[in-house]
Amino acid sequence: MEHMKRIDRVLKYSGAIVDVYDDVMESPSGHMAHWDYIAHRKGAAAVLPVMDDGKILMVRQHRNALERETLEIPAGSRDDVNEPRMQCAARELEEETGYQAGRLELLITVATTVAFCNEVIEIYLATDLKETECHPDEDEFVELEQYTIEELKDMVFSQKIQDSKTVAAIMAYYGKIHA
Repeated sequence: MEHMKRIDRVLKYSGAIVDVYDDVMESPSGHMAHWDYIAHRKGAAAVLPVMDDGKILMVRQHRNALERETLEIPAGSRDDVNEPRMQCAARELEEETGYQAGRLELLITVATTVAFCNEVIEIYLATDLKETECHPDEDEFVELEQYTIEELKDMVFSQKIQDSKTVAAIMAYYGKIHA
């Protein structure tokens, strides 16, 4: 099978989290096309925190791209490309929820938008939670909520939860506990 070939990559915008490129692509037939490519600079991690009673901690926050609030699992970008994703997940858990995990295990890895972005998020299952202190970033305003896995699964199927990392985490965890 013949494949697409990148001929050129031109930086169009460099932001705090992503860089946006114009890729010039050549098809196997020789046709030239321009494709958008977004490079996520540092990578990210997320965490599905499960309390001892089985309830799952979720954060509600405003998302500018959607112009509304969303219900999500705690997540964030790594501090730098060398920060282990598990460490990032633990940090984001405490920052956004005020809990530390006694145990973290990889639940699922998600490539969020494969058509135009290289972002990959490792999602960890956090258990044995201990309450500490919530300390979100200065531009981060989150509300902490708790739900059962059944409630969250129903919110996925009723389209109340649409965030891809959150949907993947909920369904992976549901599958894990119902295997």
